[in-house]
Order: sequence, then C-alpha cells, then structure tokens
Amino acid sequence: MESLSEYLEKKHYIVFKNEILLKEAFTHSSYVNEHRLTVIKDNERLEFLGDAVLEVAVSDFLFKRYPEHPEGILTRMRSAIVRETSLYRFAIENRFDQYVQLGKGEEAMDGRRRASLLADLFEAFLGALYLDQGMPAVESFLSGTVFPQIEAGVFSHGMDFKTELQEYLQRNGEVTIQYSLISESGPAHQKEFTVEVEAEGHVLGTGTGKSKKMAEQHAAENALTQLKDKE
Repeated sequence: MESLSEYLEKKHYIVFKNEILLKEAFTHSSYVNEHRLTVIKDNERLEFLGDAVLEVAVSDFLFKRYPEHPEGILTRMRSAIVRETSLYRFAIENRFDQYVQLGKGEEAMDGRRRASLLADLFEAFLGALYLDQGMPAVESFLSGTVFPQIEAGVFSHGMDFKTELQEYLQRNGEVTIQYSLISESGPAHQKEFTVEVEAEGHVLGTGTGKSKKMAEQHAAENALTQLKDKE
C-alpha cells in the first residue's frame, strides 16, 4: 500500500512541509501509550484545533454560498455537516482509516472503524494541514471533499422546515397544510415574497424570502418555533 504522504499527494495534491505534523495527526493516543519511548505525540491537540478550523471553514462556505438563508437554517446545516457521523464518513471516504496508527488493544477492539476515533482523526488532519499550510489549504481540501456534498444536497434535511412541520403536525393523523402568497414587493430582479402557512383553518406562521420557496421555508420555520414554544 502506498504511504500516507504518497496518497495525499496523488489524491489531493497535498505535500506536507512538516512530516512530523502529519504523522502526529494520524497517531492515536493508544499507540503512544504502547510506545512510550517514541517521541511522536498523539493527535488530541490537533483534533482540538481542527474542530475549530472546520467550523470556521464550513461557516464561511455556508454564509457565502447561501446568502438568502437565515441564521437558523445555516446553523442546522452546519450541525449536520460537522457532527460525528458525518466526519466519520468523510474519514472513511478519504481512506484515513487505513493510515491511522493504533495501539494493539485499540486495533483488536476494531478501533479502525470506531466513529468517534475517525471523526477526531479527520479534525486532527485539518488541524495539522492548517498549521502546515494555512486556511487556504484547508478550504482547498474541503472544496474537493466536503463542499461538493453540501451543494449536492446531502445535508439538505438540515434546511427543510416544510417537511419538519408536516411531520410535526401529522404525528396524530392527517392534517391539511396550505401555503398562501400574501404579498410580493420590490423590482423584478429583487422581489421579496411573503407567505402564510395554515392548517385546519389556523394561521401558524408567516415568512419572507427572495423566492416563494424560500418564503415558505421561513414560514414553516416560524410556525415550528411558535408551536414548540407552546408545548
């Protein structure tokens, strides 16, 4: 099997200036504990840094890519992207599980497939890449791995308030939900729409947006907030 450095250069065009940083990112604490004479550190500090780097990079991408989305939708999307199950999948997709250094005990316990371990590994790699080459390198890596999945709608459930409202209202049976356009304003190239959502004759919420679909999402989000506040 090709080395980690060879793989990163071939697959992602990444060449680390500081190989020790790269090795540290892929060294689990269990390996260090079983090799006490080694000078290499485990990846826990890099994981701490990578966690913050990832959040900033994803937040920046979402903020620029979806200028119409309010804070609530962006927060939901970011949470879906940076949660453990997503990071675990990113690590597997990028073959990081094949290169992590584990202690014999952790290896025997199938640590190479443990979600939390691989999620931390992915963040540690980002922390190391940030220290070695800065944020542009991190964003370039994410642009080839994570960001395309966001744009493909893999995490769109984090922004679909209409579906969430429907599921919420239909917990105890069928409910008719209707979205109505209340008004539209502004010039043709910069319209703003206002939509109202109602169920069983009761108005549940209103929302505005630069498209009817976005206004409906905002109306559903507003309705959900009000309904949950009453619980």
